[in-house]
Amino acid sequence: MSAITERFVDTIGYRTLIWDSHPDDSGKRETVILLHGGGPGANAKSNWIEFIPEIAGDYRVIAPDLVGYGRTDHPEDMPGSLTGWIRMRIEQVLAVMDQLGIERAHLVGNSMGGSVAMHLVMTAPDRFDRISLMGSAGGESHPTTEVIKMVGFYKDPSISALENLTKWFVHDESLLSASIADIVAERHREVMRSEVRRSYECFFSSSPTEMAVPPSALRRMPHPFLVVHGREDRFVLPESSVFLQRHLPNAELHIFNHCGHWVQVEKRSAYADLLRRFLAAKN
Repeated sequence: MSAITERFVDTIGYRTLIWDSHPDDSGKRETVILLHGGGPGANAKSNWIEFIPEIAGDYRVIAPDLVGYGRTDHPEDMPGSLTGWIRMRIEQVLAVMDQLGIERAHLVGNSMGGSVAMHLVMTAPDRFDRISLMGSAGGESHPTTEVIKMVGFYKDPSISALENLTKWFVHDESLLSASIADIVAERHREVMRSEVRRSYECFFSSSPTEMAVPPSALRRMPHPFLVVHGREDRFVLPESSVFLQRHLPNAELHIFNHCGHWVQVEKRSAYADLLRRFLAAKN
């Protein structure tokens, strides 16, 4: 596999930063688009850079900084609601696909990115094949204390507060022990950028429940879905994925024991194996 390339793509009047595993692919292989979560300091690199090599041997993998996060241009005229941000991200992902000449793709969405994935399927069902949701927002879920702390992060945007949040994302924090200081320092530099803070506070100025996808919409998604969740996830409770699996007509559900919100970190190899088999299936 060639080195993962970081570059910008023009999307509807602004630039989107993407990580691309095969920038010169020219349609030779199927594409998987990875959509990151919405916590403070989140972006494509922090969510996916260690995971991309797990599937890039067989697929072209694209991971964008969703608008409002990372180094994608931050809009001056921001949406006035979380629903407006979701719509902007739907249009962004479709524009990335159009710019790269990608007619159809698979989707993998983590947390907020899972909600974006389902909204993409609602908007443009013919553009997507198989979808995996990981610790996904968009199901029936009530905000936990951890989510309330995350949404209100800028009430105390300290290093120690961010370190606590980062540890809460996993069940076994020893997995982060060797690198926790570096992870927190990098994410803290990100959250302290003025444009990132402005977008984050605007995004969460309305209730996270606006990311929910109605059962009436879920039952109209015939696509194959792989829904995965960590049993110890405290940001999106596993019951949310049970709800999604119950209403999606063609979904399988896998719950990982001893795993928090970051399945791609704590169960990286196991999830990658599961995902590769799912994407390769033809039925």
